[in-house]
Amino acid sequence: MEKPLRERRNLLVLVFSNLLAGVGVASGAAVGALLAEQLGGTSVAGLAQAVGVLAAAVASVPLATLAQTRGRRWALSLGYALSTVGAVLVVTAAVVGQLVVLLAGLTLYGVANATNLQSRYAAADNVGSGTRARTMAVVLWSTTVGSVVGPNLAAPGAVVGRGVGVPDLGGPYLFSVVAYLLAGLLLVSLYRDPRRDAAPSAAAPGPTRRTGAIAALRWAWTHPRARFAVVTTACAHAVMIMVMVMTPVHMQHGGMSLQLVGLVISLHVLGMFALSPVFGWLADRFGALRVAAGGIALQGTAAVLGFTAAALVAGAAPGGTAHVGHGAPATLDTEVLTAVALVLLGLGWSACVIASSAVLAAVAEPRVKLPLQGATDALMNYVGAGAAALAGPLLAWGGFQAVNTAGALLLVPAVVAALAAARRPSGVPDRDTRVG
Repeated sequence: MEKPLRERRNLLVLVFSNLLAGVGVASGAAVGALLAEQLGGTSVAGLAQAVGVLAAAVASVPLATLAQTRGRRWALSLGYALSTVGAVLVVTAAVVGQLVVLLAGLTLYGVANATNLQSRYAAADNVGSGTRARTMAVVLWSTTVGSVVGPNLAAPGAVVGRGVGVPDLGGPYLFSVVAYLLAGLLLVSLYRDPRRDAAPSAAAPGPTRRTGAIAALRWAWTHPRARFAVVTTACAHAVMIMVMVMTPVHMQHGGMSLQLVGLVISLHVLGMFALSPVFGWLADRFGALRVAAGGIALQGTAAVLGFTAAALVAGAAPGGTAHVGHGAPATLDTEVLTAVALVLLGLGWSACVIASSAVLAAVAEPRVKLPLQGATDALMNYVGAGAAALAGPLLAWGGFQAVNTAGALLLVPAVVAALAAARRPSGVPDRDTRVG
């Protein structure tokens, strides 16, 4: 009875820590690019997301290594501790008006993304293969509440910030400080790593050589299903980051209120996490490849709708000059189209990440499993950082149309990888990641 009780407690701890971390991440999501633009101009707005995503990429492999040597509890707790320091630095940057301090703070702040992603694999450690995908999805789903509430804290955060002498765009990060701190304390106090409590023979390092991140990716490249999981995760994340990070800037250029920006980002994050258990069940029932293919289709549709909304705004502007973003007259139709596009973008991300994670969690090679998880999270964030860095110049050059066009092109490698995986030689697929 002790083991089921411990596993149930661990899952509850992961659910509530993810909920808190969701508040922390999303509180700044709606205003990070705006704060960077305020301090450095439109062309550096994308750096607000880029440095955070890059930090998540850099942190992914060390956190996975720490999880392997010291356990998930210390890896996840350290991630949230670093993010707390980052949120404090962002608030400081808003007060002193220094872009360099802001970027330093957002760098540490971004470690929370790597920590949240690693928590889905921590959930898989606590269950058997029969419910692995659904359990991982439930932990991701728990982020929904926090992530939907977070962007809507922009206005209350501004009020709280004013009360303590913090500028409006720095106020929401005060909520992030509290949320990350509570998430870390919850994990340190209550989580018990099942892998470290396993039999000594299973947990002992032994003479086996440790597999590095690059070696794990090389291994995945020779296995079509694992390659599909790695490529699809990276592409889906890059598309989501590129479009999402420029949406608040695009909307503000169209004269939309900060409250409306927060609502649209909340709907987007709702799409990312709310249906995670459904996608987990679908991956268990119909196979990961089919679910990921549906996710790719959803993201492609989102790019088309986002392009269409931006084109309508550009066509309504005097002389058709609204493609550069500033002064574009927003209408109810374009606002709704933008919101629908962001929801579909989030749903597609969810389907791709859940399906791909199910494949990675089912890897049977023990020396490769954890390194490949960390390497995949690192790769997805490196690609996402590049996409975010390009998003600002793309918006300045060709408007939201150019951003969505680039996003659609980023889906091509995922389509190719999915086709290659569908044609793979017959093998012995895991139950929860079978193709069909």
